[in-house]
Amino acid sequence: MAAARMLSLTASALKAVARWPRGRLVAASPGLQARREASSSGPEAGEGQIRLTDSCVQRLLEITEGSEFLRLEVEGGGCSGFQYKFSLDTVINPDDRVFEQGGARVVVDSDSLAFVKGAQVDFSQELIRSSFQVLNNPQAQQGCSCGSSFSVKL
Repeated sequence: MAAARMLSLTASALKAVARWPRGRLVAASPGLQARREASSSGPEAGEGQIRLTDSCVQRLLEITEGSEFLRLEVEGGGCSGFQYKFSLDTVINPDDRVFEQGGARVVVDSDSLAFVKGAQVDFSQELIRSSFQVLNNPQAQQGCSCGSSFSVKL
């Protein structure tokens, strides 16, 4: 019974999304294609940069070894429509942009960069959790209270 409900929910959710190249699913919107095309500007564009806080750099230097780096991706989901996903990785793909500061590296694929360009990556340590998070994202209209999901400005 629960599986049937989940299948029905998944089918209706898939009707509300559009497939981008490389199989990435994002919410359908006329403004998103324009955002994606605008993000393809070269690395010299200041607004397309991702900035790393000192605490982010410090934590990355503590946890990464050799060729490891932090990968930041944006996926459809979360309570606000899109969610940030962080992982450690060692493979840089042809469509990735590398942002380096103080020896620490954060890598963002070109599709995700459209949703986080101009933002800041931070490492926050609190009593209940410690995590990497995106701060001051100029592409986000609003976010959830925990900071892991956001809605896009259209």
